[in-house]
Amino acid sequence: MKKALFHLQYEFDGERAYSEQGTEQGAKLSVDAIENEAVRNILQITAKLTPKELIKWLNANKETYPEMLFVPLTTSTPEALRYRMGDRHPKLLYLTRPLHTQENLNAFFYTANELLEDGAILCCHSMTAALRRQMLKQKYPWGIRDIVVLADYLWNRVAPKMKPTHELYYELTHGKSRTFTRVEILGRLYRAGFEVIDEQFRNGEFFVVACKTKAPVNDEPPLGSPIIHLRRKGKDGKEIVVHKFRTMYNYSEYIQPYVYQYQHLQSGGKFKDDYRVSTMGRLLRKCWLDELPMVWNMLKGEMKLVGVRPLSKQYFSLYTPEMQELRTRTKPGMLPPFYYERKTPDTLDEIQASERRYLEAYLKRPFATDWKYFWGIVGNIIFHRKHSA
Repeated sequence: MKKALFHLQYEFDGERAYSEQGTEQGAKLSVDAIENEAVRNILQITAKLTPKELIKWLNANKETYPEMLFVPLTTSTPEALRYRMGDRHPKLLYLTRPLHTQENLNAFFYTANELLEDGAILCCHSMTAALRRQMLKQKYPWGIRDIVVLADYLWNRVAPKMKPTHELYYELTHGKSRTFTRVEILGRLYRAGFEVIDEQFRNGEFFVVACKTKAPVNDEPPLGSPIIHLRRKGKDGKEIVVHKFRTMYNYSEYIQPYVYQYQHLQSGGKFKDDYRVSTMGRLLRKCWLDELPMVWNMLKGEMKLVGVRPLSKQYFSLYTPEMQELRTRTKPGMLPPFYYERKTPDTLDEIQASERRYLEAYLKRPFATDWKYFWGIVGNIIFHRKHSA
């Protein structure tokens, strides 16, 4: 990779990389918060090292720090990880092999969770899809680089996720050529029961420090399908599966608490500058096309045209108990009532106030309220250019 890459500042695919002269962390947390002093010292000392420098440092300092504190690994399979760790339970686990070269990353993270005790620290790094694209653009001349970038994207990003090419891709590459977005790496870690402590771009790669906090999520991994199926709160508090066109990067749903912790809500109750939303996703939201598959939920009787937005369990927990009870007395809708307002609510309190006005009116006069809100929302979309948040 050309060294010039490390001095660029660029933003794409929900990622932002910074020059060495002014590195900015993706999260506002720090390894300084880690209670274990030995682990904290190691992370502070190695914070700016390249992967090769890190391996050299670990090997040179085995006598300085107890061996139980870290297990430097170059293995690529969950079985090899299990064999390498044996019956040890280190406080700090360095994965010195880049994540994008792991054959089965989810299984690898799940195995790491199983072998580590609560509070143990996992350190890993990877070349992200965005960094790889930038590297390819610098490596090849104009006129060729766009073709190379497109071919690389189709083969290493699209082919692994498509049923017709999935088996062929893994047969030829064993999954060692894939690239992941920053969002996908963070989402896989959270799904595996880790909580991110620190993340940053440096030396042409993406580095993450995470802490084991709980057991992995027991569900089917996202497949990257253009249509996603989200578990949401429905009428009477029952869980429904809402269908939408994908507007976010894969595994985005697992880092919602993390994004909420460091991002501010914007108008409509979405996260401000949400880096999980892809370029195509922004276009779909602007045209309201992302909501189209919800028609199937309407046909099943789980949703209606106008109504409060179906919320995730995490977002629903932010509401007051009174509003939680009021919301579950009706079906959620495709067109949320805050789009009826001339000024879209900015804060969670304003959103709850807007929904309260709608719900109280709806419970008294269902048809008349939905009729009034429908035309008000349509008018705001046409004349005030409101779009799906």
